[in-house]
Amino acid sequence: MPTSPARISPSSAITVESPARLHLGFIDPNGSLGRVFGSVGLAIDAHGTRITARQAPASRRKAIVEGATTDTQRERIERHIEQLEAALGKGPAIDIEIHETPRAHTGLGSGTQLALALGTAFARVRGHEATTADIAKILTRGARSGIGIHGFDHGGLIVDGGRDARNPSITTLPPLIARQPFPEAWRVLLIDDTSREGLHGDEEKRGLASLAPFPAALAAHLSHLVLMRVLPAVAENDFDTYAEAICDLQQTIGEYFAPVQGGVFASPAVARALEAVAAEQKAGIGQTSWGPVGFAFVASALDAERALAAAQRVSPGAPLTFTVAAGRNRGATWRAAGLRHPDANAA
Repeated sequence: MPTSPARISPSSAITVESPARLHLGFIDPNGSLGRVFGSVGLAIDAHGTRITARQAPASRRKAIVEGATTDTQRERIERHIEQLEAALGKGPAIDIEIHETPRAHTGLGSGTQLALALGTAFARVRGHEATTADIAKILTRGARSGIGIHGFDHGGLIVDGGRDARNPSITTLPPLIARQPFPEAWRVLLIDDTSREGLHGDEEKRGLASLAPFPAALAAHLSHLVLMRVLPAVAENDFDTYAEAICDLQQTIGEYFAPVQGGVFASPAVARALEAVAAEQKAGIGQTSWGPVGFAFVASALDAERALAAAQRVSPGAPLTFTVAAGRNRGATWRAAGLRHPDANAA
């Protein structure tokens, strides 16, 4: 256990709801100044994760997982339960019910949000006041980016400071170095190519290892963009500057990752739809993480309707789904949940 969490009164059942996030880009994948990666991201109010943890009936020793969408997700949850048991100590079985999760490997941070929601609910039912950073370390989340972890705690637009490249054995959470509330009027059109998944696992590690060093001049350019355009634009509600800066950031980092993902965008269909949006109105377009989900930031709900119509017009027959979202300026929430019948799921 990374720390010794304080004890709190255990709860019989807890429901945790956490936000999805958009990863808007790395700042320095090469660590040219000694810190590697560094990330910009945004918590959003769509495609969230919601789970409930409940004390199992005393007669049963093994936890039950309900609502998992795939065998892989179920296996991941069972592995996380084992990791939490090892860190927090054995105790009565805790059942897990999955109510809602995003599609995996699409760039929305589903793995991190599931882990953090599960860990938070599990710890509170057991009576441990573990921090999000504690849970992330137990469940080995945040290896490169801290956006999902800080988004779980705070919401909003977030910049993290990456990791110390000179001390790779140090696995502390990338520090939160900026957090801005996202303008309430702005919207983001999300486009998912349901025929694809983004890079993940060993394939992602091999892809990153195959890339050429990231030029220091580009890292300096991205740092300048984030510090002097993205953050001030959000603070001053300056949509045009924000959109231009996001396009610049995304084009720069997309070209770097293009040899691994097949282009600036992982999905040609998503790219066509986003280009149609940008041809009709001011928009900040790009791809979250490895995709395939792409995004178009627009200035208002009305602009989002226009963006959706433009994207759909050029996508007949394409395996695309569309969602209009807003930024979410709060982190995860949790509340007491109802217990089931004492004999439910008895074994």
